[in-house]
Amino acid sequence: MTVHLRTRTIPADADAAAAAARCLDEGGLVAFPTETVYGLGADAANAEAVARLYAAKGRPAFNPLIAHVADLAAARQIARFDAAALALAQAFWPGALTLVLPREPECPVCDLASAGLDSIAVRVPAQPLAHAILRAFGRPVVAPSANASGHVSPTTAAHVMDDLAGRIDLVVDGGATALGLESTIVGCCEAPTLLRPGGIARADIERVLGYRLREPAAHAGEAPAAPGMLASHYAPRARLRLDATSVAPGEALLAFGEQLPPGADQAAVVLNLSPRGDLMEAAARLFAHLRALDGSGAATIAAAPVPREGLGEAINDRLARAAAPKDGPA
Repeated sequence: MTVHLRTRTIPADADAAAAAARCLDEGGLVAFPTETVYGLGADAANAEAVARLYAAKGRPAFNPLIAHVADLAAARQIARFDAAALALAQAFWPGALTLVLPREPECPVCDLASAGLDSIAVRVPAQPLAHAILRAFGRPVVAPSANASGHVSPTTAAHVMDDLAGRIDLVVDGGATALGLESTIVGCCEAPTLLRPGGIARADIERVLGYRLREPAAHAGEAPAAPGMLASHYAPRARLRLDATSVAPGEALLAFGEQLPPGADQAAVVLNLSPRGDLMEAAARLFAHLRALDGSGAATIAAAPVPREGLGEAINDRLARAAAPKDGPA
């Protein structure tokens, strides 16, 4: 992409929310931290701004965006909640849960942002700066992860600049994100369905519902119903080898736990998601470690097995998408 903009970076001080809101109001693109990863914000009602966002990311236009709002009352102005959706919103908002819901007839979010679907993905973030920006702006903000499409999601302002400097207007530097893993997405247009594992564990959601989440039906060739559902996503440039129980000479190693696999001493570089085997720590480090290993120059990253319970389900989901063949140029 041709670079035209001078991307400003500002600290997360007392004036940051007002500055970000002004930029959004002018049709600008603003990267800011949420509790999950850095989001790239645009006015959800401004189709031109949303088109700029797609272009800046190189994001497929059929992949819908999440509308971020300040509270449940604002969410109910753009989407319809049934009893299950309301229970989940009350239990997990603000927080790392996105709900895919039927659009309200007067929903101001432009069709481009929801990829022409009759549904809309909505989240109320918990991170104080993100919340302050949404309050100051006063309208829905679409905010996918602030990286080039298909690249590893950003957990620091430096990661955002690595991918998007010159493509966006403003980066609000709020330090490293707390969770480092995208939100869980639950579809509530019919029976609650787990569309993407993420920062809220399946078991916690099912505990609130009192029953199991459905799995999404596979419909080959159809556009995804929610963000993050492309088969190849969160992808490093290096080949990613999953569930590696040994390391070949010259491979980079993404380790987990105290015990390193045989051959680790011959790895080009080793980064451990969590030496003590903590899945929360692993989730917070996942994208930053993938970026660092990808930047090492190694042709292959060997990813050690990660348990699949709790947040491990989302970590393994991201790793599988990162290892998948590319969907096409992005």
